[in-house]
Amino acid sequence: MTSPSATAAERALARRNTWTFAVGTLGRDFVYTMVTMFLIVFLTEVLDLDDATMWWINGILLAARLFDAFTDIVMGGIVDNTRSRWGAYKPWIAFGIVAASVFAVLLFTDFGLRGPAFIAFFAVVYLCWGLSWTTNDIPYWSMLPALTLDPVEREKIGSITKVFATIGLFAAVASVIPVTAALGGTPPAWTTFMLVAVLATIAFQSITLFGVKEPHLARTQERTSLRELAAIVLRNDQLVVTSASMILFTTGYVTTTTFGVYFFKYAYRDEGMYTPFAIVLGVAQLLGFALFPLMRKALTRRQLFTTAIAMCVLGYVVFFFAPMNMIPIGIAGLLVFIANAIIVVLIMMAITDCIEYGQWRTGRRNTAVTFALQPFINKVAGALATAIVGATLILTGINAAATPADVTEGGLLGMRLMMMGFPMILIVLAYLVYLRWYRIDEAFHARIVADLTERGELGVV
Repeated sequence: MTSPSATAAERALARRNTWTFAVGTLGRDFVYTMVTMFLIVFLTEVLDLDDATMWWINGILLAARLFDAFTDIVMGGIVDNTRSRWGAYKPWIAFGIVAASVFAVLLFTDFGLRGPAFIAFFAVVYLCWGLSWTTNDIPYWSMLPALTLDPVEREKIGSITKVFATIGLFAAVASVIPVTAALGGTPPAWTTFMLVAVLATIAFQSITLFGVKEPHLARTQERTSLRELAAIVLRNDQLVVTSASMILFTTGYVTTTTFGVYFFKYAYRDEGMYTPFAIVLGVAQLLGFALFPLMRKALTRRQLFTTAIAMCVLGYVVFFFAPMNMIPIGIAGLLVFIANAIIVVLIMMAITDCIEYGQWRTGRRNTAVTFALQPFINKVAGALATAIVGATLILTGINAAATPADVTEGGLLGMRLMMMGFPMILIVLAYLVYLRWYRIDEAFHARIVADLTERGELGVV
């Protein structure tokens, strides 16, 4: 934790940790975006799987992601119980990223299988990818609250990390279609693309592994049994509220973004516009991260959350009623993505604050178990969003369409309703849950930290 009285060495360590931690997510979010947003595009548009197979795939994606989401909490317990010369986080980060990279390439490789053989192969590989990703994801994000106790410093690290994550995300969004098309648009083109991506991911994660040096936090840390994991989460009422709110929000947001390629191909009728539009949205999200610290100087977290939700809802309304013209569509996208950047940082900080809140209530600090709820949220939301998109593509006739002209007006309306109308409803519900039940504001968190410090359960030693 840095402060005005911190030594030059402490300030240097804080800077080093901030940047080496943040840069580690560049490749991670590139690969994660490929699997969560573009795997379904690969299956429907490149492998051109039939409706019967896609129903099976849709079910597998939903079941595997939900199962994987619950293993996040188990992995959090494993990390909290880890004692090694390299710390609790780094061994799992290293193993997980290598294993996840191998399975990610396999997911985007066509081995010529179809029918039941393809379904069985896909189920095994996808489940292995999810478990491998969990092995990396939980310890990576759990490392963040171990770097500092200062909420301002945490916001800074979180904001910078999300900037790098956004660069990784939108690098994938902006490059996948034109690069794979330039390589021939065939399954081997997508395999090559993924191979380069995972090699870059391993390189960026190595910067975190060798660059981050954790300060030693004095804390109460007992070993956690598997039986205790559910109780740890459920007794932290603020963590439950945060998770419920963000599952609703993230499901809506990811549903919209996953429809992106299909919207530009079948509704806008110009798939080539997807890439420049994605670049604009990437810049918008980076702008949101840049605006966050400025807006935080004038607004409390609750006020900022309200402002971001209002921007997001306005963006959806404009998007739904916009004609097929890039100006109103672009304005809608800017509103939604700037707002999303702000909300992403706020939810990361809310979960981080729940670590001290849980310790304050129970006397035990379970960092990784608590922080496991962030990927849990993303995976549950991703599972639901992918299921929504997959079912919509089949029921509207888009998956079976040979050309955009084959999709009916009713089919296009169905896609627009599920891409814009339904997510907006989920986002409003997310806000109402947060407004009604979340109560850790800045003053409450400061009191919690002061109490823990006075009890000798928290501090830097």
